[in-house]
Amino acid sequence: MASIMAQTLKDKQSSLRQFQENLTRRIEEVSEAPQNTLLAFFAGSSYWLIDLADAGEIMPVPELYSVPLAAHWFRGLANVRGTLFGVTDFAAFEGAQITPVENASRLLLIGAQKGSNCAILVSSILGMKNTQDLKSQQMFSDPNRPWIMNKYTDSENKDWYLLDAAKFLTSPKFLNAGAEFSISSNAQKTASI
Repeated sequence: MASIMAQTLKDKQSSLRQFQENLTRRIEEVSEAPQNTLLAFFAGSSYWLIDLADAGEIMPVPELYSVPLAAHWFRGLANVRGTLFGVTDFAAFEGAQITPVENASRLLLIGAQKGSNCAILVSSILGMKNTQDLKSQQMFSDPNRPWIMNKYTDSENKDWYLLDAAKFLTSPKFLNAGAEFSISSNAQKTASI
């Protein structure tokens, strides 16, 4: 019995050591990445980039708990290790269809670095993209979407949008996650009686 327990303890220590070595290697890889390397993700039918520092943690989508009377793009709350995060469906926020939660879907905890428990739901993570491989569209600006910092085009003529997490998290549209209602004239007549 003691030998089984000793072997189990050795196995756990070995697994922990492997985990720590892998984590150290991944941290070193990220810290050695050039400053112009961004995280690429897909949301709806659009290609997006985000600075690694703004991306926060990337994780599989946990169970989402809906919130009544919220905008259609606000998918609800996610419990991340005991902390609640508000989850925005980024594609729906951008005007596309609701993102189905599939195996490739991920949450980016973009608000964690900014002191806000906010996450965006994306269709998939595409890896790292170097801006040197992209052509910048100088002076790109969209007043209706101030969270877009820049727009790039790749060698396949795909458009890539650079997400400014701070502007996204402080945009009036994002901050007003309540559902919009219009009262019909019959409801107004009934309410006034």
